[in-house]
Amino acid sequence: MTNEIKSLGERVDALEMRIAYQDDAIETLNQTITAQWKQIDVLTRKIAELGERLQEAEANAPGPANEPPPHY
Repeated sequence: MTNEIKSLGERVDALEMRIAYQDDAIETLNQTITAQWKQIDVLTRKIAELGERLQEAEANAPGPANEPPPHY
């Protein structure tokens, strides 16, 4: 009976170590995902801003947009 209790205790210890490792891994992954989402949000805003600037530049450009050069 003592061997059974010792064996169960070792199994419980092993499970507790695995859970602690998994909790740490989950927390690390969560922090990574949060940082990536923040970066994605910043990049999305920059792309939208650049798109608006491009539209403004095209609207303010002199002459037709796709006119061939005069030497053709």
